[in-house]
Amino acid sequence: MPASKRDQLLATAERLFYEQGFHATGIDLIVAAAGVVRMTLYNHFASKEALVAAVLSARHERFMASLDAAAASASPGEVTPALVNAHGHWLERYSQHGCIMVKAMGEFAEHSTEIHALAAAAKSDLLARLEAAVVRDGLDHHAGLARHLFMVLEGSNTTVALLGPQTALADTRAVVDALLAAARSETP
Repeated sequence: MPASKRDQLLATAERLFYEQGFHATGIDLIVAAAGVVRMTLYNHFASKEALVAAVLSARHERFMASLDAAAASASPGEVTPALVNAHGHWLERYSQHGCIMVKAMGEFAEHSTEIHALAAAAKSDLLARLEAAVVRDGLDHHAGLARHLFMVLEGSNTTVALLGPQTALADTRAVVDALLAAARSETP
């Protein structure tokens, strides 16, 4: 079944925003690449900012769904590694040039508090997933573990573009394994 015009616009805008930046990507480029007319875009999105918000929301929902699926299929004691692996798979497949949410936070910090807040909330959601995983794995006695894991994953978002996915993700897993081993060795 062919994608709806709205879905086509979202997919095209996501690709272009990710590759070229939000402010550098104009509406004319998006509609031309999507093969629609400008009015079609404005029938679905009131403004470019509304399109950006829809792109970020849709991408975030897909990312969270991948993390939630990994957590749901993991047995207790293995939830955190499953989330880390799901994050790594996401980077390999969709984010080899860094995190689109971080890009949005950078580009919109001074231009749109709404877009900046949407991207920041996505980061808070990742931290919340890690906090839940740590609890489910029985490691919540280790103060700050979820936050430390979050920092490692956020670092991998950046280093994947510099070091490449294999090296960045191998290093991420090594640091995460060390953090988890230290937490498991502590007595609650």
